[in-house]
Amino acid sequence: MSQNFKEIFKNLDEKTSKHLIKELLRIDIEKPFENVRKILCIQPHPDDCEIAIGGTLAKLSLEKKEIIYLTLTDGCFGTNDPSIKPEQLAKIRKEEQERAAKIIGIKKLIWLNYKDTELPYSPDVRNKIISIIREEKPDMVLAPDAWLPYEVHPDHRNAGLLATEAVFFSSLPNINRIDLEKGLEPHEVQLIGLYYTSKPNFVIDISDTFNIKLNALKEHKSQFQNNWGFLVMYLQGIGAFYGKKINTEFAEALKIIPKILLHIVPIVEII
Repeated sequence: MSQNFKEIFKNLDEKTSKHLIKELLRIDIEKPFENVRKILCIQPHPDDCEIAIGGTLAKLSLEKKEIIYLTLTDGCFGTNDPSIKPEQLAKIRKEEQERAAKIIGIKKLIWLNYKDTELPYSPDVRNKIISIIREEKPDMVLAPDAWLPYEVHPDHRNAGLLATEAVFFSSLPNINRIDLEKGLEPHEVQLIGLYYTSKPNFVIDISDTFNIKLNALKEHKSQFQNNWGFLVMYLQGIGAFYGKKINTEFAEALKIIPKILLHIVPIVEII
């Protein structure tokens, strides 16, 4: 290691680390979607992609990026109404998500249909996600941040862990080797973007697509019809909070991590 390289690491901060990644890995974290054509957005429940980054997804869709939703659970327990049975709600939520996705510009939705609140953290689920990555061959994966402080919902924590592990392992042929027999080759995903994150390193202007986000979320009537005003205020507040960071009306935030930094890199948090 050269003396200059040692000095860089001694003074490493977010700005310096982004520059270092750009120089060494040829990955520009400040422009993560620039060379991306296909995105797999993984969500624990129907509606999570739109709540977290609906404006971003609408913007990318308008830029002709291909986006696929992968929903891991059926959302069957997401109600305070005892008159609605779980199987009824699962059907309702799937239909709501299909309508909302259409507004965002999503043409393909994949469902794993695990029961709400019971998403297993297991090699079996991870392998299913790996197979989908190998089949769809996305350039980038978006998923919830499993390390969000105080996140109480197990589906969110498990979804984030499963997604990041699947990204890391999808290029290794001996993991879920049965894929080779099915004609699914290992696939390298260079970047993952974590939403619902407390440690964002990328903020994107969604002022022009914020209303598209709201229109999509309106389709989730089973979730938001009774508290729509509160949800709008919340999303406007979060959007304005991030918007202030880049001098715009509304914005959303992600933690962008190159796949190569997902293992044994203690300084990844400062990126």
